[in-house]
Amino acid sequence: MDALSCSPAAITNPRRATLAAAAARRRGLSCLGRRHAENEGPGSRAFLGCRGIGQGGVVKNEIKNAGGQRDRAAIDFSDPGWKPKFQRDFESRFDLPHLKDVFPDAVPIPSTFCLRMRSPTEEFADGYPSDEKWHGYINNSDRVLLKVIHYSSPTSAGAQCIDPDCSWVEQWVHRAGPREEIYFRPEEVKAAIVTCGGLCPGLNDVIRQIVITLEIYGVKKIVGIPFGYRGFGDEGLTEMPLSRKVVQNVHLSGGSLLGVSRGGPSIPEIVDTMERRGINMLFVLGGNGTHAGANAIHNECRKRRLRVAVVGVPKTIDNDILLMDKTFGFDTAVEEAQRAINSAYIEAHSAYHGIGIVKLMGRSSGYIAMHASLASGQIDICLIPEVPFHLHGPHGVLRHLKYLIETKGSAVVCVAEGAGQVGSLI
Repeated sequence: MDALSCSPAAITNPRRATLAAAAARRRGLSCLGRRHAENEGPGSRAFLGCRGIGQGGVVKNEIKNAGGQRDRAAIDFSDPGWKPKFQRDFESRFDLPHLKDVFPDAVPIPSTFCLRMRSPTEEFADGYPSDEKWHGYINNSDRVLLKVIHYSSPTSAGAQCIDPDCSWVEQWVHRAGPREEIYFRPEEVKAAIVTCGGLCPGLNDVIRQIVITLEIYGVKKIVGIPFGYRGFGDEGLTEMPLSRKVVQNVHLSGGSLLGVSRGGPSIPEIVDTMERRGINMLFVLGGNGTHAGANAIHNECRKRRLRVAVVGVPKTIDNDILLMDKTFGFDTAVEEAQRAINSAYIEAHSAYHGIGIVKLMGRSSGYIAMHASLASGQIDICLIPEVPFHLHGPHGVLRHLKYLIETKGSAVVCVAEGAGQVGSLI
């Protein structure tokens, strides 16, 4: 993600429906997320998602699964040309807005970002002076293949097929990373960071890395908006100046340096406040509702023809964001789950025919439950939303639980909170 080259756009967070895409998404990074530390900053984490060179990251919520595919009923497989049509539809949903959509005359400048030097130069237009060209930028035409496995049959393990014949259809997404040209001069940027919704492990780390990366670009004016969107409407809540010195050790503490809240003023009021304060770059850390608000802010800015970039940073410990390697907070959630699983195991193992049940977060996905179960080695049954299961019958969960009690004397069950929802409980 090249922050200074983003258009005024926000990222929503489409949910994945299956775990089978894990192998595919591990193979490459894409427009909604990447490991920032690999080529853009010291000690970073995966936190940003937006295509560079003025590319924002608006993704329609209609993309509900790992393949980004539509409801099968909407595709006429009898049409010989359905594949190209599907690919065009897929690409259109990932066609990210460009700054030039609103400002056709916008002129790019050489990027001021380069890891060869840590201190910004005085003359930004010429970029960083170097005896040799830095090859750490991402080309605009770079793409990442979303799926790397060609399933020959719908019955193959983990198969995700678009049509009944499991035809191979290439699905390409934009590669994330710093671009060679940017559209915001660092000395003219006032960047604001806001954290909304509930708390999540890693919030302070994300805030820290945004600040550090902005300073590497040469941005001097960075502020934090206190207590979510509410900080845009309450005059008693003043913005907090941020710098590397301020955030240097903030990642060692939990919670959010800026505070969180739900709700806030209307979208026009928020944009009015941004105009009044001179904020032209907004980093929004939050979940579904927060990003719906960020998208609305983006649309309002476009309507007013404001040169403002709105960057969405998906916040969820469930690790269920399409195209992202890993969401921040997920590792902590899996680690903390070990304590609950170990306690349940001790209780169940110590009791006569004891059964321990651990319920973990995961409304739409079972990543936490699955990874925690694999890591512990103490779980006998793991139930997740992606895999339908029977409670009763010869192959049901209860029958297997009875078998475990008879053979082992105890059992431990790990359940994702969304397991057994309509469609997953048979």
